[in-house]
Amino acid sequence: MKINLLLRTAFLLVMFIAAGFVQAKEVTLVHQGLMLNARLVLVDGKNLGDGVILITHGALAHRDMEMITYMRKLLTESGHNTLSINLSLGLDNRHGMYDCKIASRHQNQDAVNEINAWVSWLKNQGTSRITLLGHSRGGAQTALYMATRNNPLVKSVVLMAPAIGENTSAKTYQMRYGKPLAPVLESAEKLVSAGKGNTVIENINMMSCRDTPATAQSFVSYYGRDARVDTPALLEKINKPTLVIVAGDDSVVTGLEKKISHLVTSKRLKMSVIDGAGHMFRDLNTDDAVDAMMDFFDGV
Repeated sequence: MKINLLLRTAFLLVMFIAAGFVQAKEVTLVHQGLMLNARLVLVDGKNLGDGVILITHGALAHRDMEMITYMRKLLTESGHNTLSINLSLGLDNRHGMYDCKIASRHQNQDAVNEINAWVSWLKNQGTSRITLLGHSRGGAQTALYMATRNNPLVKSVVLMAPAIGENTSAKTYQMRYGKPLAPVLESAEKLVSAGKGNTVIENINMMSCRDTPATAQSFVSYYGRDARVDTPALLEKINKPTLVIVAGDDSVVTGLEKKISHLVTSKRLKMSVIDGAGHMFRDLNTDDAVDAMMDFFDGV
C-alpha cells in the first residue's frame, strides 16, 4: 500500500511538472539550529511577489503526503503559488512521516515559530501577500499562529478540518488507546512542574505513535489542559478573513460544524462543509475544498 501511495504521488508530481504549469523546487532555511525545508511551487510566469499560499500539514505528517500534493496541483492550476512546509518536529531537515522510534521532543507551539520563520523568509523574498492554509493539527497550529501573531503580510486564512480540544482529550485517549490519560498526564505534568520537562517517558501513546518515547513537556503540550490545541477557542482571536472547511463525514475531528456555527456571523469567518468528505479529503473531495477556497478568495 505504501509503495502504491508513493507511486501515485510521484506520478501526480511528474505529470504536474510536465504540464508546464509550475516551477517546483525545495527551499530551506535555518531556524534555531535546525534546517527547515519546504516545497515551493510557482505558477508559470509568476514569482513570489505575486503572493503565496503557505501550507502546513497535519500531526507527524509531511509536506508531500498525497492530499497536499494533489491540492498543490489544483491550487497552481487555479493560479496560486504555494509553499508547503515540513514542520521539523525537533529534527534536522526532516522529510516523510515522523519516525515513532525517535523520542518526541517537539511541542505544539513550536509550529507557531516555524510558520513565522517561513513568513519572514517569504517577506525577505519579496512576497507581497500570504494566505495561511493548515490541515488537521496543522490547521489548529495555523489558528494558534494567527491568534498570537498579527503579521500584516498574512491576508487570509484557510483551516481544513482543524484539530479541536477533543482530539487530545481523556475520552478520546481512552477510546483510541484503551488506556486512561490521567496517570500519564499527571506524571508528565509533575516532571514539568519540577523543572524536568526534558525527561523522556518511555512507552506512551501520543497522536499516531503507540508505545513511543516522548519528553514530559512534549506530551503535556499536546494533551495538557490548554486552549491552544482547540481551534474553536482560537477563532475568536483571529482578525483576518478566515475560511474553515469542514469534512462532512470526518471521523477524526467530529462535531466541528456545530462547535463553530455560532461564530460564523460576520464577513471575517466563513464555513464550508464538504458533504461526504472524510478527514483526508480523498479524491474529488479535495477538488470541492479547493473550489470553496476559490470562492472565499474572490470574496476577500
